[in-house]
Amino acid sequence: MRIVFMGTPEFAVPFLKSLVREGHEIAAVITQPDRPAGRGKQQKASAVKVAAQKLGLTVWQPEKINTAETLKSLTVLQPELIVVVAYGKKLPAAILQLPARGCLNVHASLLPAYRGAAPIHWAVIKGETQTGVTTIMMDEGLDTGDILLQKVYPIAAEATTGKVHDALAELGADLLIETIKSLSRGDLQAVAQTGDSTYAPLLKREHEWLDWSRSALELHNQIRG
Repeated sequence: MRIVFMGTPEFAVPFLKSLVREGHEIAAVITQPDRPAGRGKQQKASAVKVAAQKLGLTVWQPEKINTAETLKSLTVLQPELIVVVAYGKKLPAAILQLPARGCLNVHASLLPAYRGAAPIHWAVIKGETQTGVTTIMMDEGLDTGDILLQKVYPIAAEATTGKVHDALAELGADLLIETIKSLSRGDLQAVAQTGDSTYAPLLKREHEWLDWSRSALELHNQIRG
């Protein structure tokens, strides 16, 4: 299948590699622009950019995704499917409607739980005993699209965000391939999200502070997360 892949952090790398291993045609990889990082504030490429270049893939780094120029470039590529994994920017309706098979997102939670930018951190911080990955067909909302497939992952009592992150990246990469195969066969029916939703915002400095009036378990979960 002819695919445009959108992703930025290390979490997204196994997904891109799995698409290449499966023989999909990656028309382009879109990732965030290089950003200053470290004490020296040197420009640093995203993990996805580094991986894509090693794979010999075309990389685009638009400063803004919602422009006529970006839409025109994507239209020329004629992707059958756009796959989005932790890209970091909201896609406009014009891009969502562009591919013949739509835009598929992989989210690191069991939606509608933990919509937002930091689902793994908050699942651990809140002391959840399980989380997972979900593939959805994207709409204009924040992680609100119809669900395609889900896989559950148990969170051990001592597991840190890092351990859960790595496990979900591998689990999600497998789920992505399974989802695309089912879509190609035409035997996958998307279903609307139901139940109470929760939000997982980006972590801020104050989320690192320990309030010693809280229970030992709450502090344990906060530190793990």
